[in-house]
Amino acid sequence: QVQLVESGGGLVQAGGSLRLSCAASGLTFNTVTMAWFRQAPGKEREFVAAIRYSSGIYYSDSVKGRFTGSRDDAKNTVYLQMNSLKPEDTAVYYCAANRGPGMSRSTMDYWGRGTQVTVSS
Repeated sequence: QVQLVESGGGLVQAGGSLRLSCAASGLTFNTVTMAWFRQAPGKEREFVAAIRYSSGIYYSDSVKGRFTGSRDDAKNTVYLQMNSLKPEDTAVYYCAANRGPGMSRSTMDYWGRGTQVTVSS
């Protein structure tokens, strides 16, 4: 059974930082694409970042230069370092996994339950 468990969310002031973690179990971690999405109240879930098993880390334009994704295959964990946070980054952040190379929401095979990130102005 595949499980993705996010942690690290919380309340932070604008300009601050948070690091999210996603621990994966039940899948061959070093062969999957891991991704982060977020969903703000009243909005659709949107892509934030993806880390492919082969190579490459990809970001949405809204977080490029502020967020950094990484993965530790030995720990079956991915991270999202979020710096220079803005109030518009407030959302529930979800970890997702795709057994293929796709990065879009529709291609994800597995989802975590999410962790709340709130950025105050």
